[in-house]
Amino acid sequence: MFFSCTNSSEEVKDFFADKNLPMGYAENVAHVYKDSGRVSSKMETPILLDFSNRKMNPYNEFPEGILITSFKNQGNDSIGVWGDYAITYSNTSLSKIEGNVVVLNYLDGSRLETTELYWDDKSNYFFTEKRFTLAQGDKIIEGYGFESNQDLSDWIMKRISGDG
Repeated sequence: MFFSCTNSSEEVKDFFADKNLPMGYAENVAHVYKDSGRVSSKMETPILLDFSNRKMNPYNEFPEGILITSFKNQGNDSIGVWGDYAITYSNTSLSKIEGNVVVLNYLDGSRLETTELYWDDKSNYFFTEKRFTLAQGDKIIEGYGFESNQDLSDWIMKRISGDG
């Protein structure tokens, strides 16, 4: 038997979009981003689902978790972000990370823990309205609602308690 496919790539994309299926599926992904020849960040995930075929809001989904390491100033002030689930919207560069979310500033040891975090990649800004714990040196601050720069500096905290 011989089979032939005459569908255009647009028809295939539309088929996957109509069925709410991803355009791509990848396992054990390790992706390195470069800027001007230098590594700027690294992303690792067990599974990547590519929904770039969505007309209104294309996105990538990471159903089994994600680890992102951002390198600034030749790695001297790197930031690590990980969580159990993530979704990134291409048009807005906004990401939502859920479940055991941790942000670690490797330079000063600051550590943020929460259950849900939004990350605006364009402005390098984090925010959540969920419960959080921020550890900086010997200080531990807890609360509900947190905003900060990507390196966990210049923060705004809501409904806080803590020691230190």
